[in-house]
Amino acid sequence: MSPKRLGVLLLSAALAAPALAAASSTPSPAFGEARLSDTLKRLAPGADARVLERAAQAWHCAQPEAERLAVIDFARSANEPRLWVFDLAEERLLFEELVSHGRGTGDEQARWFSNTPESHQSSLGLFRTLNSYDGSNGYSLRLEGLEPGVNDLAYERAIVIHGADYVSEEFIAANGRLGRSFGCPAVRQEVAYPLIDSLKEGQYLFAHYPDDDWVEGSDFLACTPSLRLARQIDVGGVSLATAYTAQDDSASDAEWLASRHRE
Repeated sequence: MSPKRLGVLLLSAALAAPALAAASSTPSPAFGEARLSDTLKRLAPGADARVLERAAQAWHCAQPEAERLAVIDFARSANEPRLWVFDLAEERLLFEELVSHGRGTGDEQARWFSNTPESHQSSLGLFRTLNSYDGSNGYSLRLEGLEPGVNDLAYERAIVIHGADYVSEEFIAANGRLGRSFGCPAVRQEVAYPLIDSLKEGQYLFAHYPDDDWVEGSDFLACTPSLRLARQIDVGGVSLATAYTAQDDSASDAEWLASRHRE
């Protein structure tokens, strides 16, 4: 992200802080890590229990004021549902879906991950959702990576959730595997709108793969009581995620992201 663009976002956050503080969202349920882990496993019994346990670890470390959590298990075949969206306030599973990985990450099986621009690879770790917009791939959702060196270039790389024709059972039947993106977690066109609307503006996404370096090095998976990374970067009491979601979707902003995101 350019210094000029970051400066605009920081200024927007500072100006918006009083109004946004007054209109704060409903806090998320008081989930302890163990209870959250048990809840996720109960709602998605077909998901890998270890993945859900780590998602609960990351969420508990972040201590977000959010009600929705999405989990991706990139160790699963792309031909199987591997994205789950949970409503923690209502304790419901909202979606269990196919989701793509990047072309540089592998074919049917994901193997390689990156935070590098133009790598066309998916990124791991904890993300916070920003605002939705209509772009070159239709209705889409911006993501803010929260793990330095792992996914913190997600916004710069235009890694967004969007619908895609190559994410479907029909595509798998015709091609032997799900289609791939330029690094975005793309979903079926039929669910793009409701799924994005359920996750936009300050919810969370956890993307998992049993990569030893990431698992051992992730601050969110090795959390200490004093570590609350999701709230460290604040501007006048408003996080950078709020700075993004508070800004207007101007034509220049939409054009900027469309120019960054080619798929």
